[in-house]
Amino acid sequence: PPVDADAAHRQEAPPGNADGPDSATGSHAARRASPARVAKPRVLVPVFPGTNCEFDTARAFERAGAVVEEVVFRNRTPEQAADSVVALAEALDRVQMLCLAGGFSAGDEPDGSGKYIAAAFRASRLSDAVMDLIERRDGLVLGICNGFQALVRLGLVPYGEIRSREPGDPILTRNAVGRHVSQMVRTRVVSTLSPWFALAETRRSYAVPVSHGEGRFMCSEETLQSLRGNGQIAAQYVDYGGVCATEMPWNPNGSVDAVEALSSPDGRVLGKMAHNERVRPGLYRNFPETGDMGIFESGTRYFA
Repeated sequence: PPVDADAAHRQEAPPGNADGPDSATGSHAARRASPARVAKPRVLVPVFPGTNCEFDTARAFERAGAVVEEVVFRNRTPEQAADSVVALAEALDRVQMLCLAGGFSAGDEPDGSGKYIAAAFRASRLSDAVMDLIERRDGLVLGICNGFQALVRLGLVPYGEIRSREPGDPILTRNAVGRHVSQMVRTRVVSTLSPWFALAETRRSYAVPVSHGEGRFMCSEETLQSLRGNGQIAAQYVDYGGVCATEMPWNPNGSVDAVEALSSPDGRVLGKMAHNERVRPGLYRNFPETGDMGIFESGTRYFA
């Protein structure tokens, strides 16, 4: 049965969790500003075959005050693919943020969603550039929908590094209902760990659109307990009452623990299924709880 989300996260809530005592001073509390300050933060939005949310994502970052750089990953020949890896790596050296936008990379084949993007980022030059952004330059990484799937396959969530997958690691697989879902959902921020959620309000629901065929979050029980304890479960699907949802339509894909968003241990890498980039003034007027959680503004302000 559904459980009280507040109660679930109130029990021995870890530092950095929105429901925990004195979360701002805990050992896992998020850093809200980077020491690497820049006048105009820049974000790289790669465009892979099948990506279809790059324009919405770029506009969302531009509205937040960031400068967007898009690089199209060309793959008609092996030479083009190799050149695209170099172009992406060079672009990563110029930016403070990386955002993997939503879509259906390579038609979500072969063998599942996000695999094509993950394969590209495992190229040594590109993976080195990503880790340099994260480890040396205090960069931020965001993945939405297809981008979230790629981050999970790479290990960037939940581990904060590109690594090989292990048994029990998180995965985003086919929706429990067995088909694509496209609807509005309610999601609630339950951890303040991630800088991407610096401007989000906890204890309130946000109505946000989803559109995916493989968004069901699954992992081992041991891994789930670790993610809870670290405050890495960033947002959950909830019902009208703000209660953690286990069934449709509130939980659109059947995710374990109603996980909608997940972060790395320090919060600087965030993956989420709901399309916050599609929320803007004038849309969804029949959903009074609609909101973008301030994700793009939070990422930009981290450096500005």
